[in-house]
Amino acid sequence: MTVPAWFTDAKFGVFIHWGAYSVPAWAEPTGELGAVDPEVWFAHNPYAEWYWNTSQIEGSPAHEHHRTVHGGLPYDDFLDAWTAELFDPADWMELFARAGARYVVPTTKHHDGIALWDAPGTGTRNTVRRGPHRDLVADLAAAARARDLRFGVYYSGGLDWHAGRRAVIRHEDLIDECRPHEAAYAAYALRQVRDLIDRYRPDVLWNDIGWPDAGMANLQDLFDHYYATVPDGVVNDRWDGAHADYLTSEYQANRQNETAAHWEQCRGIGLSFGYNRNEGPEHLLEPAGAVRLLVDVASRGGNLLLNVGPQADGALPGEQRAVLEGIASWMSGHGRAVHATRPLEPGSTTPRDGAPWIRWTHDDRHAFAFLADVPDSARGQVLLKTRPGLLDPATAVRLDDLPVRADAVPDGLLVTSVELGAPMPIVIRFALL
Repeated sequence: MTVPAWFTDAKFGVFIHWGAYSVPAWAEPTGELGAVDPEVWFAHNPYAEWYWNTSQIEGSPAHEHHRTVHGGLPYDDFLDAWTAELFDPADWMELFARAGARYVVPTTKHHDGIALWDAPGTGTRNTVRRGPHRDLVADLAAAARARDLRFGVYYSGGLDWHAGRRAVIRHEDLIDECRPHEAAYAAYALRQVRDLIDRYRPDVLWNDIGWPDAGMANLQDLFDHYYATVPDGVVNDRWDGAHADYLTSEYQANRQNETAAHWEQCRGIGLSFGYNRNEGPEHLLEPAGAVRLLVDVASRGGNLLLNVGPQADGALPGEQRAVLEGIASWMSGHGRAVHATRPLEPGSTTPRDGAPWIRWTHDDRHAFAFLADVPDSARGQVLLKTRPGLLDPATAVRLDDLPVRADAVPDGLLVTSVELGAPMPIVIRFALL
């Protein structure tokens, strides 16, 4: 299967984790996945969307929080308290589009098993029958496509704490035995994913936590049906090895996948995907950090799927909106150096410690150098190491229209300009020879 050009060219997508867990909106901001001791992770899980599981681990801070703040009430009470009265999907998509996102992937059913559409087999346990009383998937799909954004769906195939009815997960070694693998759940999940495909024709089919063992034999038919319905759709890699158009990494986990021909890194603006009221500025990406992350991923041939976690009322948290606005401001003048580009000179994007921050991309005609953190002692000059005969120094142009000069030197190009030490990357375009 050839990965369609729209996905390879997109570079930037927005993930949306929104659910009943957005009501308590509580987790400990302990650290990034892959950088926290597995012995610590589950009892101190920074993912607010895991609240139901974490709050059932006796002795955990989430368990105590749930007891003292929420009186130990049943998790499904949060579904009824999820009002979404401020939900404005057109406003969300307008912001995402301005930020340069080319696709959007909301959760349609997370591990708590609550569906954001009238999913078959869920009875009243979905957002059409309770809580928001809306088909949130349909609302998001329509708003995304009205802004010419591709629309994908996230589905938790491998975990369902309601329909799957398994024990609380206290350690990563217990994940598999806590997953529902029986035929009844496999049929339940298969029916729901087929319904998502038939109703919404998603451009991305984004599964999570694998697939029940009893249903593995059905996956090829599912993928055949998907591609017949959405010929230029793409499928992620979290199907227990059954199939993948691209590989994924998540924060610091599975970073080895970032050497694949097609890959995507997903992470939140903070340490959680679902909205976490405990996160402060120290836990969140700043706009410049988010832009650098996007540029770094694009310069290495990947896509960035950056997550927002809306509040229960449907408002995007102000601090998350500010990050996206910062990306939008930068992308308005520099997006051409990100979208529809490829890496230039693999390996040249990792400078030595203490050196300026430098990344490269290119399209069919131009190369783009991204620069930041040039020290004051450099006096407005930075050496770009490139192989001879690759770029034309006489064609150097800054995309923000400030003056720039490039001179050929034995090791590459010596660039002279102003404001090279700013945290937001500046971009210099060169014609390819």
